[in-house]
Amino acid sequence: MTPEEGTQEIDIEANDTQPKLIRRANSKDEKEQRRQDILVAAKKIFAERGYNSTSISDIAKEANLSYGSVYWYFDSKESLFEELMTFEEDELRSHIQTQIDLTPNNSDPPLALTAAIEATLTFFESNKDLLKLLFRDSLALGDRFEAHLYNIYGGFSKLLESNIAFYQKKGFVIQGSSRLIAFAITSLITQFAHRRFVTDDNMNAHDLAVFITELIMFGIIPRHGLSNKKG
Repeated sequence: MTPEEGTQEIDIEANDTQPKLIRRANSKDEKEQRRQDILVAAKKIFAERGYNSTSISDIAKEANLSYGSVYWYFDSKESLFEELMTFEEDELRSHIQTQIDLTPNNSDPPLALTAAIEATLTFFESNKDLLKLLFRDSLALGDRFEAHLYNIYGGFSKLLESNIAFYQKKGFVIQGSSRLIAFAITSLITQFAHRRFVTDDNMNAHDLAVFITELIMFGIIPRHGLSNKKG
């Protein structure tokens, strides 16, 4: 049954003796809002308890809905989790692209790269529940969930790849596989994002983004290079 069918959403909770009546979402906006409410509740509970320890009843309770109401919008816990991951993939890509678009087209590579890195860090900092899911549950739930993890980071890597190719043509970035360069940068940023779940190293997102950018662009060798190193 879909949200468009029936006259009301109704269900009997596991510990209730009377049905819990939920007013049916009638308009398109109301239906979308209820769907989003369920996704928000699911992300919170998945992050707190883990995928395997979370039930649809747990999610319904967090969303202040009946058990059956969740099934009006999602066929199963798995389909709910997958839609949540897909939604977060799109949100991260959109957030990063917006920040890149705000960077002047004629700017040096470090500015564009710093903008992308800072956007990634701030996204995860404001979305710690997602970070828990990515680094805990997705890796433990098989190929289908690992695919979501790959898509999230792969989307960011593709954004970087196109920018790297652009700057390679201008001579700002070394020649080589733009895909592999983007992958290496994405891997580094991913580890920093994970680290900030434990400690911020007394650095805000912007300062860390600048540090990572300089590390990528100049490496660990001082800018005057090895030629000045004394024997």
